[in-house]
Amino acid sequence: MLMLTEKAIDVVKNLLAENPEASGLRVAVTGGGCSGYQYGMGLEAGASAEDTVVAIEGVAVYVDNASAALLNGVVIDYVDELSGSGFRFENPNATGTCGCGSSFTTGDEASASSASSCGHRS
Repeated sequence: MLMLTEKAIDVVKNLLAENPEASGLRVAVTGGGCSGYQYGMGLEAGASAEDTVVAIEGVAVYVDNASAALLNGVVIDYVDELSGSGFRFENPNATGTCGCGSSFTTGDEASASSASSCGHRS
C-alpha cells in the first residue's frame, strides 16, 4: 500500500489535532489533471464501508478501492522549501507527471499532457 514519511506523519497528526471532528486522512486518485490522474487528500470523520484503512504510525489513512492500485508503493512526503510547502507524492507506478506534480500518468490511459499548461514531464 502507500507510506508516509516521518515529516508527513507529523504534519497530518498536527492537522488532526486541530480538527477534532476528523479521525483520519483520506488519500485518493481521481481522473483529471493535465496528465490523466490527480491526487487528492483531505481529513475525514471516518472510513466508508468500501475503504481500506491503513494505520501508519498512529494515523488512520482511508483509501477507496478504485484508488488502492494506483497508490500501491506511493510515498507521501511533506516538503517545506523556498518555492513552497506541501505534500509531495513519489509514485513508482507513474510513467509521467505534470510540472507541478499534482497529476500523473501510468501509461495505460489516454494522456491529456500535450495540452498541459503546467509543464508535463515524462
